[in-house]
Amino acid sequence: MDVHKCEGRLLLGPGPSNVSPRVLGAMSRPLLGHLDPDFLKIMNEIQDRLRQVFQTSNGLTIPISGTGSAGMEACVANFVEEGDSVLIGVNGVFGQRLADMVSRHGGSPTLVESAWGDPVDEKGMLEAAQKCKPRIVAVVHAETSTGVLQPVEPFREICDRFDSLLLVDTVTSLGGHPVEVDSWGIDLCYSGTQKCLSCPPGLGPITVSAKAEQRLKERTSKCKSWYLDLNLVNSYWGSDRTYHHTAPISMNYALLETLNMVMEEGLQQRWDRHRRNHQALVAGIEGLGLRMYVAPEHRLWSLNTVTIPEGVEDAQVRSQLLSEHNLEIGGGLGELAGKVWRVGLMGENSRSQSVLHFLFALEKCLKKQGFQCQPGAGVQAAAAFYIGDPATHEGEANLSRTLSGLPAG
Repeated sequence: MDVHKCEGRLLLGPGPSNVSPRVLGAMSRPLLGHLDPDFLKIMNEIQDRLRQVFQTSNGLTIPISGTGSAGMEACVANFVEEGDSVLIGVNGVFGQRLADMVSRHGGSPTLVESAWGDPVDEKGMLEAAQKCKPRIVAVVHAETSTGVLQPVEPFREICDRFDSLLLVDTVTSLGGHPVEVDSWGIDLCYSGTQKCLSCPPGLGPITVSAKAEQRLKERTSKCKSWYLDLNLVNSYWGSDRTYHHTAPISMNYALLETLNMVMEEGLQQRWDRHRRNHQALVAGIEGLGLRMYVAPEHRLWSLNTVTIPEGVEDAQVRSQLLSEHNLEIGGGLGELAGKVWRVGLMGENSRSQSVLHFLFALEKCLKKQGFQCQPGAGVQAAAAFYIGDPATHEGEANLSRTLSGLPAG
């Protein structure tokens, strides 16, 4: 395959997202050794920035050398021992993945399943907790397979009643939605670099509360994963700086650069940007006569699920977007396969240009399949939202340039 054919591709799927030239430039810097004093300083800076993004003062806050799923498994492998009761809210693929990992590590998972597209049932979780007395309560904050944003705070109350640790998946929310580890009382939190942080895939940021660290020290058996054993990994990232594995140097350069960009923009400003572009996309989708899959009060800003209209072929539209418009979106997973499109507006891609280009291209693809919609209705509805929103960063002049840059017709 000629990778040059993919240049300029707009990644509006569930991840990875496009990366800033600053981040790509950082990756091209000369390598250092993983115990070089200058690299150790970079490690300190990364940890400091991650604490700011996670909104925590946790000492054990590090990027796991692996993707977001490695962060997930690190949390499970280190805090689940044989026979441990783990209560998991499941409303999509990634809640199911958590349950699978718990079983593989010898835990006893209790699942509270909700309809895909709905948040986890808080009452059902409490009722289940009263029966299974969990050592860990786990939920997915941003369910990438469905586009649902899950409130987290109510589960802290359940944890307090049963002295449980609260484990939260923030792979698709960190950097695009508020994630407040300390104020929400989260004990174990993991994410990925390739989504709202707009860094290449390859690192899994995690943060561990002081209570969870104490639990880690009290384990009665060794962690079954040598590579993900946090007692060993933290000896490298902690004050000892003891060799554990060869860190991916260039990926850590990239992570530090992207975290610096997050701090330069400001967390609140970044969250607001993701919210506004989500709202503009929704306006455009509805302008085309389509509908969102998730109810307004439960929608992610970073990952948008659009219901595929009857008579429209899922794979054909995605293929046309890719081949004719150099634009990627995702299909549905699991029971939503063939029923929804998953449109990511994450990090660098949460921009008015991305929203308008996608709506323009989607209309073209829909018309080729005989779907009837008013010409330009999607773009016009999104543009009207931007013009009417006084907080929009881009401003009317930039918006006009974007609109004028769309192909005719």
